[in-house]
Amino acid sequence: MGTKTVDETGVKTDERKTDEATEAAASTEAAEATEAPEAAETAGTDTPDETDTPEDGDVTGKTDGTDGTEAGPTGVGQGAGAVVSAGLGIVSLTGSWVGTVASARESLMGQLQTSSSSDVGTLIEKGYGNAWQATAMWGGIFALVALIVGVVVLARPAFGAPGRPQAPWIKSVAWAGVALGVIGLLLAVLKYTDVLLGLPATG
Repeated sequence: MGTKTVDETGVKTDERKTDEATEAAASTEAAEATEAPEAAETAGTDTPDETDTPEDGDVTGKTDGTDGTEAGPTGVGQGAGAVVSAGLGIVSLTGSWVGTVASARESLMGQLQTSSSSDVGTLIEKGYGNAWQATAMWGGIFALVALIVGVVVLARPAFGAPGRPQAPWIKSVAWAGVALGVIGLLLAVLKYTDVLLGLPATG
């Protein structure tokens, strides 16, 4: 009876070991089956990271295109022309060294062409009238140049790149040059024709 009990116990013990081994194998297979989807999910998650690289390249390409656009005309020439126009307009009103020299030359020539026996009207006309007309003429030349440059600057965007507006300060300075040119040209014509500040009457 004792041997049988041991045998039965031994058999039972072997059966328990077999069950435990079977359960362990099943657990291992379940763990491997669980890890497989996780690995697939991890691989799927890594795929967008590789896809992000072309997007970065696209962003770089867009940035390069923007840089190329900014490298276009900057309006420096138009701004310089507007300033030149305004400066010439001011010179036409205040006078220039060219006008001063021309006036002095005409005055000297008038003195050489007259004598002490000449009448007062001739002396005034040769000594002062021609000199004042020379000053008015050079003032009108500067005013006309200022007017032309200002108009060219204002009309330049119509012949440039479309969709690129002109800076407001360029327009303002160019319009100032045009206005000064018109005023200077008008005053020069009036002075040259003796309508404004004409020669005094002599008799």
